[in-house]
Amino acid sequence: MYILLVASAFNSLTQRVHAELRDHGHRVAVELAAPDTPLADTVRRHHPDLVLAPMLRTAIPEDVWAAYPCLVVHPGPVGDRGPSSLDRAVQDGETRWGVTVLQANAEMDAGDVWATADCPVPPVGKSDFYRGEIADAALEAVLLAVERFASGTYVPRPQEGGLARPLLRQDERRIDWSADSTERVLRVLRAADSQPGVRDHLLGTDWFLHGGRREDDLRGHPGELLATRAGAVCRATTDGAVWIPELRAPRAPDAPPTPRLPATLALADRLPPLPELPAPPDSGPYRPAWSDIGYHEEGRTGFLTFSFPGGAMSTSQCRRLLDAYRTACARPTTVLVLGGGRDFFSNGIHLGVIEAADDPAEESWANINAMDDLVEAVLTTTDRLVVSALGGNAAAGGAMLALAADEVWCRSGVVLNPHYRLMGLYGSEYWTYTLPLRVGSGLAVRLTSEALPLGAAAAHRLGLVDRTVPCAPGDFADETQRLAVRLAALPATASRTAAKKATRELHEGRRPLAAYRTAELARMRRTFFDPDASYHALRRAFVRKERPAATPPHLTRAAANRRCVTGLAVPDAAPDPGSC
Repeated sequence: MYILLVASAFNSLTQRVHAELRDHGHRVAVELAAPDTPLADTVRRHHPDLVLAPMLRTAIPEDVWAAYPCLVVHPGPVGDRGPSSLDRAVQDGETRWGVTVLQANAEMDAGDVWATADCPVPPVGKSDFYRGEIADAALEAVLLAVERFASGTYVPRPQEGGLARPLLRQDERRIDWSADSTERVLRVLRAADSQPGVRDHLLGTDWFLHGGRREDDLRGHPGELLATRAGAVCRATTDGAVWIPELRAPRAPDAPPTPRLPATLALADRLPPLPELPAPPDSGPYRPAWSDIGYHEEGRTGFLTFSFPGGAMSTSQCRRLLDAYRTACARPTTVLVLGGGRDFFSNGIHLGVIEAADDPAEESWANINAMDDLVEAVLTTTDRLVVSALGGNAAAGGAMLALAADEVWCRSGVVLNPHYRLMGLYGSEYWTYTLPLRVGSGLAVRLTSEALPLGAAAAHRLGLVDRTVPCAPGDFADETQRLAVRLAALPATASRTAAKKATRELHEGRRPLAAYRTAELARMRRTFFDPDASYHALRRAFVRKERPAATPPHLTRAAANRRCVTGLAVPDAAPDPGSC
């Protein structure tokens, strides 16, 4: 079928639906709902068999749903209605939730039901929950609904009852530090972790708080700041404390939105002298002490875990991860697993920190070099096998960081965006070496210029991924550990390591890694320090969450299913320098 996705943004769920529908053989195009463009005109131009709305903040108008079959993905169980479904589920402490695919009609979220799927609510932030369990349930329901629609015989069932709940506003999110328990504070923070944040007063001014992690040992006067760790601040509650990784300054009148920043960077000179408390080393995969980087071992296998908000990696985060990587490489292991968490693996350089810097060009340059240093360390590790374990999505330089490893393992629900073009960048992280090495130079050109998301299954078929792991988001760490320990015990692992070293020496003789880095960074430097380069406007728009005036052309074209790519005769040519 020809399916048109209508969405408010090409977000993670829309990307996954786009990728998996193509994997199932459908032609798929995307149109972003723009306030100044009548949706009916847009849909008529495509004349699709089905309109599907994976993430739409506004109602589909009658002149569309009356003319075309329109299905809406609602992140809530049957009967739940309203714009803050997930926020309320997390803040209210629900243990089970679900997704409903319903037919658009005159009443928001009240149409006939085509499919449903339920899921647990894990103790994580709303956005992690959304990209994990909710996305899995949504794809289950979407694929079933599309199959039922295609059959031409299924009759959707009407909803009975239901409750339309209003937007969850800041007065309902308010934290009373003098009275609220740690559990209540965590629920409120998690329910607003990405957007909109929790408005609060701290050190004499208002901030939006983003993210929340439990602290089990520190205690203090409720509301007091106790310590810092990895850019986060620890704040006392009535019965414990929580770590708050990011803050965002309120938007000033007639000013653009401000970016989320590491809390210590946002507070800057306002921050009083506080102890910097590193997380205890090697405290196991389920360590009670929170940190964004951790390490543990199981036999001859090391696990270097990391989790940065939104998958963005600032200069300092890259450097700290590189230090941790070098320390891990000093351990007597035969396999080192990089990643393994349940949410984002990495999305590359930290555009928010760059935007907030006094000199964004200089900070961009420092950040990309720090990323390159990290990737180089992975590429030049020749005394053990390195596995990138992606429990969540990866994009741009983060996807290329994953490709630096010997093997790439992805949870089956992961979405990859191995390209830079949409941010106006050529890219670095040694992509001109690793991407053609895995998929061939011709397909590397196509992936970087086409700039469309790939599901894990398609990435596996193309050779970007070596193993897909079909499991729930919360099970990925255990599955990764089981597989990695088994890999370390295989007799062939030692010979693979020796062969890897010989191959690296052979490639280095043909063209040194330094040559790839120099060529890539020459392009990046020209872009960073050119005030007229599109990167600067695109970065600002991304950080400020500005909606595009029109749908990018590469999304409006109906993309065939991804299986077709592997059957194409792609020319064996060097990557086009202008392609990304």
